[in-house]
Amino acid sequence: MLATSFPAYAFAGQEYAKDANISIEQARATALKAQPGKITDEELEKEAGGSGLRYSFDIASKRGTQEVGVDAHTGAVLENKAEGPNPD
Repeated sequence: MLATSFPAYAFAGQEYAKDANISIEQARATALKAQPGKITDEELEKEAGGSGLRYSFDIASKRGTQEVGVDAHTGAVLENKAEGPNPD
């Protein structure tokens, strides 16, 4: 069982899930491997880069909040950077 506060069925962009090759659970695991911490926000969105469909996670850690993007088709980490002053 993954230790997050999000139910498996509730995330922004859920309407795109049918077009994804990997599940939100798989994407969470990939994001947390790239940036350990606690997921504070998650969404599935259409965005430029990679396949054009990505899971986006905000992950809080002692160093601050990182935004980690995971390609919804390949599972590749597309982004892992500090969350800016204007979060999505």
